[in-house]
Amino acid sequence: MTSGVRIAAAWSWRLLVIAAAVAVALVLVVQLRLIVIPVLIAVLVSALLVPFVSFLVRRRWPRGIAVAVAMVATIGAVSGLLWLAIRQISAEAGSVRDRTVESYRAFTAFLLDSPLHITQEQLNGFISDVMTAVQDDGQAIWSGALSIGSTLGHVVTGVLLALFSLLFILIDGRSIWSWVVRILPVRARPAFDGAGRAGWNTLVNYTRTQILVATIDAVGIGAGAFLLGLPLALPIAVLVFLGSFVPIVGAVVTGSVAVFIALVYNGPGIALAMLLVVLGVQQLEGHVLQPLLMGAAVKVHPLAVVLVVAAGSMLAGIPGALFAVPVAAVVNVMIGYIASGAWRTSNDPLRYHGDVLWQTVPRQPPVGRKNRSSDAHATTSSLPLQEDTRD
Repeated sequence: MTSGVRIAAAWSWRLLVIAAAVAVALVLVVQLRLIVIPVLIAVLVSALLVPFVSFLVRRRWPRGIAVAVAMVATIGAVSGLLWLAIRQISAEAGSVRDRTVESYRAFTAFLLDSPLHITQEQLNGFISDVMTAVQDDGQAIWSGALSIGSTLGHVVTGVLLALFSLLFILIDGRSIWSWVVRILPVRARPAFDGAGRAGWNTLVNYTRTQILVATIDAVGIGAGAFLLGLPLALPIAVLVFLGSFVPIVGAVVTGSVAVFIALVYNGPGIALAMLLVVLGVQQLEGHVLQPLLMGAAVKVHPLAVVLVVAAGSMLAGIPGALFAVPVAAVVNVMIGYIASGAWRTSNDPLRYHGDVLWQTVPRQPPVGRKNRSSDAHATTSSLPLQEDTRD
């Protein structure tokens, strides 16, 4: 047996073991999704609120009051947005329904009188096929959208679990992480602790940046809908804000909803203008916001985003698409930190800026050990000190 075959065999069984371990982990996550999804939501929200709580504590606020203010402000902001959106939807629902029926009748008459020679039977058959397809796929769509729970009780339980998890992460996050680290063998603790804190720093940067990008998208598309005279401009903005947390897919879906409302309510001309607004905002996000803001946070490359979101949606539906990018970014940074050996020489993992899978700006390869050390020192020195966001 040649050395090449032996090396290939050694790599093969190791990869098989790793694949089996990953498969078992995914099966456990799917089986415990009613617990995992609320906890992941709490972790994402805590990545946004922990720096705010730390800021208040440094200003001599009692931690309990700081946590209460952060929780109440978050719940109030989300509840206020949902209340405004639901109120406007309720007020405009009748008008939108009537205009939708009128637009459907006008479009049907146009097709019947067009040079395409479409008959009423063909049109009815097409509509019947569409309704059948929607009904067939409805169960899968709803199961993905409601994967947190199939009943109201599961949804309420998930919300309460997310709130309790968020509360305890804000109150005692550092002790929780210390307990997790102490489970590991002593020799593995420094590397895992540093990797976890480096990953947490990446998650904080991702959450901040994603909130800013989603806000800009919502304001841009919502303002365009308002200026074009569309109904439900505020619900459209809220929908765009929420959809922006699912990269690429969410922006396309929410933008198409805005264009559809413009088409059925205001006609093709306004719909075309709304489409241009949506495309303009998406171009701004793709060519300005993502490279400058998200690129500085986690160096997200569009190809990596597409592949990760597609894999996440295939494995876990809408929750998978939502958590795919932050989970992949955190895992990638943790693996890179451990592989780099930075935990052996540095006690501050927040200063780790190693290469990541989707870095958009390639770096020049180092020449020699001496140059590598000097380049790394120069890079570290030129970067501003990041705020310690650990709880």
